[in-house]
Amino acid sequence: MRVYKNPNKSDWNTLVKRPILEQQDLDDIVIDILKDVKNNKDQALFKYAEKFDKTKLDTIQIDANEIETAKNQIPQDLKNAINLAKQNIETFHKSQKEKEQIIETTKGVKCWRRSVGIEKVGLYIPGGSAPLFSTILMLGIPAQLAGCKEIILCSPPNKEGHINPAILYTANLVGISKIYKVGGAQAIAAMAYGTQTIPQVYKIFGPGNQFVTKAKELIQQQGVSIDMPAGPSEVLVIADKTSNPEFVAADLLSQAEHGADSQVIIVSDDENIINQTIAELDKQLSQLPRKAIASKALKISRAIQLNSINECIEFSNLYAPEHLIIATDNASDYIEHITNAGSVFLGKYSCESAGDYASGTNHTLPTNGYARNYSGVSLDSFVKKITFQNLNKEGIKNIGPAIELMAKAEGLDAHKNAVTLRLKQINNV
Repeated sequence: MRVYKNPNKSDWNTLVKRPILEQQDLDDIVIDILKDVKNNKDQALFKYAEKFDKTKLDTIQIDANEIETAKNQIPQDLKNAINLAKQNIETFHKSQKEKEQIIETTKGVKCWRRSVGIEKVGLYIPGGSAPLFSTILMLGIPAQLAGCKEIILCSPPNKEGHINPAILYTANLVGISKIYKVGGAQAIAAMAYGTQTIPQVYKIFGPGNQFVTKAKELIQQQGVSIDMPAGPSEVLVIADKTSNPEFVAADLLSQAEHGADSQVIIVSDDENIINQTIAELDKQLSQLPRKAIASKALKISRAIQLNSINECIEFSNLYAPEHLIIATDNASDYIEHITNAGSVFLGKYSCESAGDYASGTNHTLPTNGYARNYSGVSLDSFVKKITFQNLNKEGIKNIGPAIELMAKAEGLDAHKNAVTLRLKQINNV
């Protein structure tokens, strides 16, 4: 981890840039996969399972027997933990339901907005060295609450042709029955275009590697919606003399272990806290099973000393982190000053892991600076907001003349005429 002491503000724009990793031929590879799946459908999926997942599949769709087997493979204590997380996530996301309000903007003119679930959604769940069954809770629960009529899930099989049992158990728990053994860019293509087995969807959610991310980016250009632009995982921790270096180091490593391209940053006004945290990083890193991955992430990560916590907040807003931890005793004092962040964790005991699993907030968040203009996944991500209006005779009489004048000024006579005819009919009665 590289250390910067009181860098000039003119250098901040350089410091907030994310690392650019080699992506040679990425576009061409993903474009070819998308075309292949679009044209050859299931045949292409079987081919890519053999090529990338090293397994020869007989079928793509998971059946009820596989789900029952998975249930029996999950220890009860893990089931209890997943159920606790499910309850908290449901509670938080239920609170996001909006009460429909009919607003009379002018006498006789009523307007309102109704939330309608997106009919068909697809969830992508990584299943490699870190099978993210927690992401099923984060996506499947709001999808069900939103009233999405069809929810499908794709996850890559292992070499034996099976999906991780925790993924199957959690999907079944939240009511997802259409589960498919497909990973990578080919899974995104299958959900975007549809195949003989996998239905086409209208919006695709979920994290993934650079091939999945690129596929989502490309299919969005073709008219299929996605949750948000994505990049590698990241966390920024703001610390001061009241912070616990052991906790801060643990939080940095919890994000660094996601991938070699993850970035973690500590920003502080206290040199001792930075030094103590770096010493703790070395100590804790040696004990991690994913040490090699976290070590690579730390090489592209930063420790930055600034003059004050207010400057640290200012730097964080410029960086716009996916996860922001304010690990100070008075963290709540800074809430009003935070303008750009995916999810914020206040105080010493609000570890980022809580949001990843069980506090109730959603862990599908904007990365790569997109927190400047994107929100994390919520109930709103799974609904469309449709506006309605209802004008009676009094209503069109009240606003009709204004509409006529405005339409005429814009040179749109047909717009004006649609009002004029109605006003004439009313006045003639």
